[in-house]
Amino acid sequence: MAAAKKAVLGPLVGAVDQGTSSTRFLVFNSKTAELLSHHQVEIKQEFPREGWVEQDPKEILQSVYECIEKTCEKLGQLNIDISNIKAIGVSNQRETTVVWDKLTGEPLYNAVAAPVSPGSSVPVAVVPSGSPVPAAGSSSVWLDLRTQSTVENLSKRIPGNNNFVKSKTGLPLSTYFSAVKLRWLLDNVTKVQKAVEENRALFGTIDSWLIWSLTGGINGGVHCTDVTNASRTMLFNIHSLEWDKELCEFFGIPMEILPNVRSSSEIYGLMKAGALEGVPISGCLGDQSAALVGQMCFQDGQAKNTYGTGCFLLCNTGHKCVFSEHGLLTTVAYKLGRDKPVYYALEGSVAIAGAVIRWLRDNLGIIKSSEEIEKLAKEVGTSYGCYFVPAFSGLYAPYWEPSARGIICGLTQFTNKCHIAFAALEAVCFQTREILDAMNRDCGIPLSHLQVDGGMTSNKILMQLQADILYIPVVKPSMPETTALGAAMAAGAAEGVGVWSLEPEDLSAVTMERFEPQINAEESEIRYSTWKKAVMKSIGWVTTQSPESGIP
Repeated sequence: MAAAKKAVLGPLVGAVDQGTSSTRFLVFNSKTAELLSHHQVEIKQEFPREGWVEQDPKEILQSVYECIEKTCEKLGQLNIDISNIKAIGVSNQRETTVVWDKLTGEPLYNAVAAPVSPGSSVPVAVVPSGSPVPAAGSSSVWLDLRTQSTVENLSKRIPGNNNFVKSKTGLPLSTYFSAVKLRWLLDNVTKVQKAVEENRALFGTIDSWLIWSLTGGINGGVHCTDVTNASRTMLFNIHSLEWDKELCEFFGIPMEILPNVRSSSEIYGLMKAGALEGVPISGCLGDQSAALVGQMCFQDGQAKNTYGTGCFLLCNTGHKCVFSEHGLLTTVAYKLGRDKPVYYALEGSVAIAGAVIRWLRDNLGIIKSSEEIEKLAKEVGTSYGCYFVPAFSGLYAPYWEPSARGIICGLTQFTNKCHIAFAALEAVCFQTREILDAMNRDCGIPLSHLQVDGGMTSNKILMQLQADILYIPVVKPSMPETTALGAAMAAGAAEGVGVWSLEPEDLSAVTMERFEPQINAEESEIRYSTWKKAVMKSIGWVTTQSPESGIP
């Protein structure tokens, strides 16, 4: 019998999507943005002490190799020739910190984890003082707080509420970002201290560790990062787009251990092993920037919201660095080529989104699975005046109010679990509106529509509610893998690869589902103002005089 003919496709592009809870490798057709195949491997988190969260950098690297090999096998089973894969992009969990030995290739300590990304958990919020509010609300919510004393000690050296750091980086001084994790490693890990003294140490976020390893490691591996990941370290000047000497001196970080900063779309090096040996790695973006690119938010004022356990909202502010007066972060959105301009973004996060659904399932037992909430909400089509403020561990942007706690109010004898389910979905939408209102005030450009992605967007009632509460259309792409797609687009568009055009007319293959507001503006405002009233009732619940009791 003759061998099956290989399928003829346009050039393909692969994307490594390395997150806090899993690694994936996905392959796209560069002409249609169609996802052809992928493979996923779960990643373990380690908790060596209370408040510490770590991951094994070697396990992460091995998971990348495994995902690439398995995806290539699946493509072979589909009669797709892997020699058509012309480039690889990397999207990664941001802020997670790795230090390794450039002579042996061995990590000098576990990766000190960042707060997890939206598919898996909730970020730490930073209150104006620079002290984080630990996110809580389910057993899977976690973050590493070992650097809290480091942050407190550094804060004492900064006059004017951290403006020195924020004016250069767009970030408040916080346990969230990489510089303080690196400072902790230098202060507490003898192997790291010794390697730095002997000029053997290299520092990087997960993208740097992966690119260095995949391009040869100790045999000529490329030590680099891109502007989006660099902008999350607190060591990078987002105006000059360079490591900042003054910041490095402030944190006591030797500049020689830092990776070279490159654009988000250029050839960094070639794969040195595995099924895709010789393929260029030519795209790199932090996960939220990758989703912004994957959603094609290339215009000033376009925004995307990724709905997971928490939500991440990014608004493209163009070539202008906009500093928030409402508790949002300023960050680099992307720089798609060495000679291309840099774009900036405002970023805000909703701490409790999908987490409130899990709370209804795990804590109250109202639903048995997350999917059931849509059915319950559909039965009533209204919250019947019930409002749910899921301030499980305080209110985040734009309030930054750690004294708040979750409340369900407006209850009557008529209220049942369906109304509470509906109110929980509304809560996600109201919180999103508060962040978008803050972005509108900071940017001065009201959003014409919101682009959405993430696991919760499969809930059509949630999407319709979001359109009603924002009173603007909500636009959802048919291809949900926007983070990986963004990394693939950056890789395929790189100079020297050139298989993916980023012109809007060339990306029309990605169809969109559009949710238009179905209520009038007055009703939208009434519901929003009632939500604000509920929020005010949640504030001041916890005081220093009345500590919470019964909490383990």
